[in-house]
Amino acid sequence: MSIASAFGFGKKVRYAAVGLGDITQRAMLPGIAHTGNSTLAALVSGDREKARAVGKRYGVDAIHTYDEFDALLASGTIDAIYLATPNWRHAEFAIPALRTGIHVLVEKPLEISSEQARAILAAERASSAKLMVAYRLHFEPATLDAIRRIRAGEIGDLVCFSSCFTQRVDPANHRAGNGVLAGPLFDMGPYPINAARYLFGAEPVEVVSAVATRIAGLGLDDTVAVTLRFPGDRLAQFTVSYAANSVDSFVIVGTKGSIAMSPAYGYGEPLEQQRIIGTEKTSQSFKATDQFGGEMRYFSDCILHGRDPEPDAEEGLADIRVIEGILRAIETQGPVTLEGFVRSRRIDPDAQEQTLRAVSAPSPAEEVRAGPPSLEE
Repeated sequence: MSIASAFGFGKKVRYAAVGLGDITQRAMLPGIAHTGNSTLAALVSGDREKARAVGKRYGVDAIHTYDEFDALLASGTIDAIYLATPNWRHAEFAIPALRTGIHVLVEKPLEISSEQARAILAAERASSAKLMVAYRLHFEPATLDAIRRIRAGEIGDLVCFSSCFTQRVDPANHRAGNGVLAGPLFDMGPYPINAARYLFGAEPVEVVSAVATRIAGLGLDDTVAVTLRFPGDRLAQFTVSYAANSVDSFVIVGTKGSIAMSPAYGYGEPLEQQRIIGTEKTSQSFKATDQFGGEMRYFSDCILHGRDPEPDAEEGLADIRVIEGILRAIETQGPVTLEGFVRSRRIDPDAQEQTLRAVSAPSPAEEVRAGPPSLEE
């Protein structure tokens, strides 16, 4: 029997949301209803009253604490989880779910170490269930348009990539209280790292340099600047920060032209492209989409039709190995050679593009015991 037959015609994948912070409440939950193939069936939180309040908003009565997670997996009431706990708790929930045959859509980064990421990858490969890392830009039209143009040779042979991704983090936010594991390298770094990898279509071979500074008085390294070397001596540079006013941009430059995006990584607003081919300049604004609902719709479609999703656990591991190299470079104050790594799959723009309309999100004041990290929101 096929997976689609097992679910039945017109059936929807039943999700439990595990972790009810800002990203879940403001970004993922509002769009589930209009995916067409997914439904919210349960909520899991360390705070039962918080979960009940969120459940009331979405008509969900199945409320569970983290301690009740194993019972939920065995209950037969869910098919998949959306996992948005702190980064260091991803393996704790993803591996038991996969072993039980429950599908996993996990927020990035996949985990906080390559050891934990490899454990999740092993569980994924041993399971009948599927895992996808929530790299929402793998489905976003402006991003995929840039990839298509680069692959078509519009800007020639690629030479360099540069990105700045910054925000002023509220000192009261949990990101300011958990050190490097919740700092800008793990929280924001996956965006430019992943972008450089999917635009170059390659894996970095060296962390040329990495510098961390403390500017904002948050008690952690709040600003990190990195240079990566890719095959062919192509360079990628990026800065991520919790101390600077919001910037969200990248530019990739080739021998014939360049593509810049600003905003490049955000959601809930149109993403913008500025292209230079030779001396000709053009700009294009791409309509805002529901990036979170779109990635869930794609993942549910993979579940229902028995297809392996991209990005999978291997994609998550690819970024974690780079983050670990950056941490070593910061510690040693010198270059770090990265072990060889081969990515078995790349983004397929035509198969992955999602164009769900944008949805209205609750305001920060409407969130239940959660809130945006930035002082500017």
